[in-house]
Amino acid sequence: MGLYDRYLGARLRYTDASLPETVALILTERDLLEQGAYRTLEEWFEWAFEYGAERVVVYVSVLDEGVVDTIRRELETVDAPRVVAVRGPEDDERADAPVLVSIGLGGKHEFATAVRKVARAVDAGELNPEEVDEADVERELVFPVDPDLVVKTGAERLSDFMIWQSVYSELHFTDVNWRDFRKRDYLRALRDYQNRQRRFGR
Repeated sequence: MGLYDRYLGARLRYTDASLPETVALILTERDLLEQGAYRTLEEWFEWAFEYGAERVVVYVSVLDEGVVDTIRRELETVDAPRVVAVRGPEDDERADAPVLVSIGLGGKHEFATAVRKVARAVDAGELNPEEVDEADVERELVFPVDPDLVVKTGAERLSDFMIWQSVYSELHFTDVNWRDFRKRDYLRALRDYQNRQRRFGR
């Protein structure tokens, strides 16, 4: 680690709840076409767990469905410090691995799928429609996690990522492209997170 990275790391506060327990990263298929992109992802996993994360979620936004299988194969070879579950748009089952990677499974699709499952439960008489609440929907989501921090490189948009779960997340946008993303950029995201007062919608 360089001198500046050590300086940023030393400025982080290690008090209770000062670092995010669940961290999410949004990438695009173009990001992963850049040379060294998967090595940067491996390093990012290491940084996240080094600085207190217990769960990491990565969303790869894709425009061309034809690249999903290629990206999945590459991601399955990524060396991560925890178990990785790689999921594609056809996967609807819940995953509880410490590292979750979603390829092209947008938040709108996930939410619509959850609503259909709740509707089927109502139709089967398992749920009273007058008593359906947020918890019933959340139980049917593919990713049952609420990120504390969401990091997006290169552009200020969420790209249809975890639209239900990220409603109270702290969002960190950086104009640094993924190919140039370094540890200091992640440490800046953590400092930004620590400098905010989380309100959770209040």
